[in-house]
Amino acid sequence: MTAGASPLTREHGLLLLREMLRIRRFEEKTVELYSVGKIRGFLHLYIGEEAVAVGAMQALTADDSIVATYREHGQALARGLPAGALMAELYGKANGCSRGRGGSMHFFDVARRFYGGYAIVGAGLPIALGLALADKLQRQPRITACFFGDGAVSEGEFHESLNLAALWRLPVLFLCENNLYAMGTALDRHQSQTDIRRKADAYAVPAEAVDGMDVLAVEATVRRAAEAVRRDGAPYLVEAQTYRFRAHSMYDPELYRTKEEVERWRQRDPIPAFAAALRAQGWLDDAQRAAIEEAVAAEVAGAVREAEEGPWEPREDLTKDVYTPGALSSERSGTGPEPGGPCGRPEHNVRIEAAK
Repeated sequence: MTAGASPLTREHGLLLLREMLRIRRFEEKTVELYSVGKIRGFLHLYIGEEAVAVGAMQALTADDSIVATYREHGQALARGLPAGALMAELYGKANGCSRGRGGSMHFFDVARRFYGGYAIVGAGLPIALGLALADKLQRQPRITACFFGDGAVSEGEFHESLNLAALWRLPVLFLCENNLYAMGTALDRHQSQTDIRRKADAYAVPAEAVDGMDVLAVEATVRRAAEAVRRDGAPYLVEAQTYRFRAHSMYDPELYRTKEEVERWRQRDPIPAFAAALRAQGWLDDAQRAAIEEAVAAEVAGAVREAEEGPWEPREDLTKDVYTPGALSSERSGTGPEPGGPCGRPEHNVRIEAAK
């Protein structure tokens, strides 16, 4: 067993297992909380895809930038965002990682260089280019890793971003999480070329595919790709072939695939498969597995407690960050709207007053 270019150690193997279990148990708890109305809105679960985020994050440094998708709970946890801050964000509490204003699809943490969480398919791709361009202009050695799904490949941003990254030689690691469905549309129904890595050929971007259900394979592949981006200062694409075990979102009736298909993929669940490999090495026994589960359960319970006890945003802050500083001030003068409203239209003033 190898992790990246080096033989796998027991310590690292147990770390990978623990990180995947943290994501799985966190997501399972969010389902429970959603069912009783504690979490509302959209909720896109990462169950089944844990090996991609966990393996990829091992190959990145704390100084690298991360841009994620709307299915980013697992990516955020693997990056090191505190579970409590994430759960509080799902609750809409002010102690959430985005102060309760983003919810499930908009996790954000500048200190950990985790730049979203984007609800719009493919929206993170051009953001990643901007981050990489800034680093290049400032001669920073970091790279930007951008996660996106197979559905984003149909978006213009995907092609524009690969093209521009190649033209300007930007240090972007494109990480496609191909779970075979763009919401409810199967890959072969929305792509004439289903081998996603080949799409990079059109832009002279090196690319490779990896089994996204194998955490060690993901780590090794992403580490190799990340080293190439650092060395060459140019983009690289990795397609992780994975599968989500749950529906697209909590509102999805899941009529586009059979239960038999899901069950076949569950046989390749990355967590029990990797746990079995660790047992075969003599690195994991029942007591150790139980200890890991106990620690993870305590962390998730603590996250729920932090969310439950967290404060709601004060009513007087509802318009905070909605307008630029001074936009609501009656002291404004000179150019722009008259002092009475942010845009000079009385019907808008009524809405603002009602929100106070």
